[in-house]
Parts: sequence; structure tokens; C-alpha cells
Amino acid sequence: MSQTQILISAGEASGDLYASRLAAELMRRTGAHFFGMGGEHMRAAGVELVANSADVTVSGFNEVWGKMAVLHRVLWRLKREARERKPKLAVLTDFPSFHIRVARRMNWQHIPCVCFVAPQFWAWRPWRVKLLRERYARALCIFPFELDFYRKAGVETSFIGHPLVDIVRPSLPRAEFFSRFGLDASQPLVALLPGSRMSEIRHNLPVMLEASQQIAQRHERTQFALALAAGFTARIISPAESSEGTLIIQSGETDQGFRLPGGVDLHVVPGMTYDVVGAASAAIVASGTATVETALLGTPMVVVYKVARFTELLLRALVKTPHFAMPNLIAGRRVVPELFQQDCTAPRISEEVLRIMDSPEARQEMLQGLAEVRGKLGPGGAIERAADIIAGMLESI
Repeated sequence: MSQTQILISAGEASGDLYASRLAAELMRRTGAHFFGMGGEHMRAAGVELVANSADVTVSGFNEVWGKMAVLHRVLWRLKREARERKPKLAVLTDFPSFHIRVARRMNWQHIPCVCFVAPQFWAWRPWRVKLLRERYARALCIFPFELDFYRKAGVETSFIGHPLVDIVRPSLPRAEFFSRFGLDASQPLVALLPGSRMSEIRHNLPVMLEASQQIAQRHERTQFALALAAGFTARIISPAESSEGTLIIQSGETDQGFRLPGGVDLHVVPGMTYDVVGAASAAIVASGTATVETALLGTPMVVVYKVARFTELLLRALVKTPHFAMPNLIAGRRVVPELFQQDCTAPRISEEVLRIMDSPEARQEMLQGLAEVRGKLGPGGAIERAADIIAGMLESI
């Protein structure tokens, strides 16, 4: 009997991580062969990549137009591979705008689709939920409040919990982390998380660095750690005759320089985000998955986000929720400060960080709110629950 084929696809870093763990668990249980689109996590898990997610990942609406030709080529490639290999199932992870189109092509070939990590249609463009109902046999959601939204729309949905609950852990004890990176464990540490893509870093890091200078002016001994995602490197150039320096961040063949204000004791820590956040007294975090990771680590945070003007106008027109920071959406109330676009200024950021650092009452209130968020993300075992559902579907096909 030939080996069962399963198409699996992820288009972003978080999806690549989740899909790699799901693929590994299903391989162990079923012995199936997985092929599709993904990144290094999926490759390491044994998935045969016929397309690389790095080719299609975009940030903001402007970037979509520039990658339209690439997106169509990858879409065609996945359709062709599915036609030749005839998988029993397609597992499409997050990245909804692209994967809804993939699901349509799978439907043409009578291949059932699972939506692993249901999209946030409850937050923006809710009318698109009908496409999920029409094109997916099952949706797996990771936030508890999503279940009612999707079931009311007629989508066959299961709540599995958040995969990050099992993943987010520092790799080093706090004291060892401070020692390794030349940090003083007796002094405050503020983590800077400007995003996982260069376009996000360009928008968010300059204002974070300005805010860091203002924080340092109030608390001279404060240290700052820049958490860079895997694939980025950085160096600091500090001319002896100047109080300012230049921070150079490199990704692949791209270099980007940023002004490093004087008085900021900045330490660059690539590829160890959980250690940086876990050791920090407070964090300044670009909106996205990193805010959920920071909540799971229990570190008080200020959520920020700056985007291109065109993207801002579209977001304001399309987003239908009272909050944009994921911890606030999960809690259903304002747990952490969120500063978007015009509100995302150095004085506002520094004010909120200093409030966390200087007010025990404000800090304790936020810690309690973050504990509430962690509780709502469900117990561990999200990947195993997803594998249970998908394995059951394979048996019934």
C-alpha cells in the first residue's frame, strides 16, 4: 500500500512553528508523508517543502501588490503538487487570505481541508467567514471566544487551545542569562521587541529607541535588550566623539541603520526572545504573536504598532474590535496599554513603561490581568488535540 500523502502549508514564522509540531505528531501517529509550503521548522520536522514560506510572507497591504506574481506561482505549484500526489487531506495553517485560495483549489480536486489556527475574521472582514464555511471541512481555533463566532456562522469548529502554551519557556535561568550577556541582575531590564520582519522593525524600532532614551533619563541604571528574531544579526557603532551611535541590523543581504540615542545601555540578543522577555522588568512589544508570548511569560508590557499610512487607513476601515492588542482581545478588556500610529510616540511609550516600573499598584494590576489572559489560552496540549481531530478525519476519509 502506498504511503498516505498530506499537504500541509504555513506562510508565516508562527505558523511554520505550529505546523512543524503538528506534522511531527501526525507522522508519529500515522506514518503519513507531508509535503507543502513552510520554513525551516517544517523542514527540520521532515516535511518535504515544495515552496518556501519566506517567498510569500508580507507585512502590510502595500507589500501584497509587489508579491502578487510570486503568490500566484506558489498557489499554482501547490495545486499542481496536489493533483500529482493526491493527498487525503490538506492542513492549511493561518495565513488566511492565501490559504482560502489554496482551499478553493483543493476543493476542485475533492481534497478536504482543515483550517489549523482559524483566522481572526471576528476582528476584521467578518463577512469572509462564509468562505471558511464553504471551503473547509473543519476549523481549529486557538482562542476560546472564537468558538461561538464560528459555530454561529455554520463553521464546523473545535477549540484546541493555543500552541504557544507548551512552547513559551526561557532556555536559561535568569541569573545565567544576565551573566552571559553582561547584564546587571540588580538593575531593571526593559525588553524591546520591534517585530519579526524588517519592515516592522523599520516602523517600530526608531520610536522604541527614542522612548528608551527618555526612560534612561529617569532611571539611569536601566538596561535595554533588543530581542531579534532568528535570521537577524546586529552590531552597534559608537564613535568615541559622539554620545550617539548607530545600530546596524542585517537580514540576509539587507542592512538597515538606526540612530542609537545617547545614554541608552542597549544589548542585542538575537534568537533568544523568551529569555529576554522572561528576564525583563517590562517590555515594549510590537503588536502580534509576540504579545501573546509576553503574556505567557508574565512580563508587563506596552503594545505598540506603526504602519504605513495606506495600511493604517485600511485597518481603521476594516477592523471591528475595540482593541488591537491580542492580550486585550483575549481578556475582553484593557489589560495592557496599546499605542497605535499617532499615539505611538516616545513620550507616551516611556510614560507607560515608567508607570509599570514605578507604581507597584499598576504593576500588580497588570500582572493579574496577564494571569487572566494566560488562563483563557487553555491548558497545554493544543498540538495533540489538533492531531486527535485530524487523525480521526483521516480514518473516516
